[in-house]
Amino acid sequence: MTTTVEYIRYRIALDDQQAFEDSYRQAAQALAASPECIDYELARCEEENDRERYILRIRWTSVDAHLNGFRKGEHFPAFFSAIRPYVKAIEEMQHYRVTDVAGPGKAAPQS
Repeated sequence: MTTTVEYIRYRIALDDQQAFEDSYRQAAQALAASPECIDYELARCEEENDRERYILRIRWTSVDAHLNGFRKGEHFPAFFSAIRPYVKAIEEMQHYRVTDVAGPGKAAPQS
């Protein structure tokens, strides 16, 4: 199975970050319920001069499953309702195909 990864890059003002993350916690319920979604994660930049940047990574079963399954399905309205205030803060939203260049590192994952 070929996995599609969607990356959405946001710039969120420091004062809005807690509300943004709360909105994505709510939107995550729709992602978790979607049969088209494999998994997702939201990450915030740790660089001191760029703490307004976020990247959302969503793995979909395919581009078609995302665009014609999720976006036209029962879970999208709740997802979009939760994140609607932040749509204008999107700097990039693209789908990427995973290559065979992947593997584990030496370090154990930290939570």
